[in-house]
Amino acid sequence: MTTGVALPPTSTAPTTRQVWTRTRGIVLAVVLLLAGAVAIAVVRSDSRHGILDPRSADPYGSRAVAELLADRGVSTRLVTTLAEARAAAGPDTTLLVAVPDLLTPDQQSQLRVSTAASGGRTILVAAGSTSVERLAPGVTADPATSLKSALDPHCSLAEARRAGSADTGGIRYTTTHLDADSCYPSQRLATLIRVPAASGGGDTVVLGAPDILLNDRLDEQGNASLALQLLGSRHHLVWYLPSLSDASASGTGDQKSLFDLLPSGWLWGTLQLFFAAALAAFWRARRLGPLVPEKLPVAIRASETVEGRARLYRKANARDRAAAALRSTARTRLAPLVGVPVSQAHAPEALLPALSAHLHGDGQALHSLLFGPPPGDDAALIALTDQLDALEREVRRP
Repeated sequence: MTTGVALPPTSTAPTTRQVWTRTRGIVLAVVLLLAGAVAIAVVRSDSRHGILDPRSADPYGSRAVAELLADRGVSTRLVTTLAEARAAAGPDTTLLVAVPDLLTPDQQSQLRVSTAASGGRTILVAAGSTSVERLAPGVTADPATSLKSALDPHCSLAEARRAGSADTGGIRYTTTHLDADSCYPSQRLATLIRVPAASGGGDTVVLGAPDILLNDRLDEQGNASLALQLLGSRHHLVWYLPSLSDASASGTGDQKSLFDLLPSGWLWGTLQLFFAAALAAFWRARRLGPLVPEKLPVAIRASETVEGRARLYRKANARDRAAAALRSTARTRLAPLVGVPVSQAHAPEALLPALSAHLHGDGQALHSLLFGPPPGDDAALIALTDQLDALEREVRRP
């Protein structure tokens, strides 16, 4: 009967100190990311509003041109809904549509109805093929954009002639209106078109690129002159920045996809999170380090280890590995018995001649036994084991 002493139970749950050691790096990284996000949000909340925003002082904003217009007595009012833009259209007003392509087809049609006979000026900035055909009928956008940014006017429009060369290179347009002014051509297609209204004294200006309105481009070429003349022809400037939150954009026939409803920059944010997760995983994987040996609670007999490994070889049908292990062990034990260093035990040219001289036997049979191919079945493996045992006994016989 076997007797023993009961050992106290050992807990494998990590301690509080171990948990903190493992997670403190991740916690610190999350805290730094949150602090950076809050700091960026605070900084941007006061000075950054977005591209072509007359309140924004960053390089892609348009605050500079709004300030210059204010110095000349032209008021600038920012609107973000279609209702405000339609209500503001009038003979004494310039309506600038910053991003016409954001408007739905129904919004574009409604805006065109309000501006067609208003007597004011409508400026479309970088309008694409679908939006320009609704907001400025008779004007078509070419699929190929201009290769150059700075272009010369080459037209009779007074504002363009006074401004000279300007950064209008972008979308190129053609028109069927014979009384239209086609300016700043790129490969014979205009990047600025002015179409007079049929009545009321108003007009529509289609601008191929927003560069002349940006803060960091206003002091280049004749950008400032052209921008101030186009936007300052009336006493009031209404700056329309279309918004996805506008109720008029949710018409039944203009369904938006999930990606259209996501805020701008979501793709870059997702990529940043992906790379951050990959770096965190790589960092944590390196902390695992090498394997640490651990003392077993009980001693295991060598015969049990051999039997366990043999069962694994049998389950995997790995007769080749089993035979290789048997032959390697046999060669290691036989080499010192015949005067061959253990370092050369696995070299046939060193071991076989010594064995042949000791046994006065057939070297070819010894080569097949110690260095031959793996056995084809279990019976052949058992026979190989018996032959290796017999060889070792014969060598050890005095």
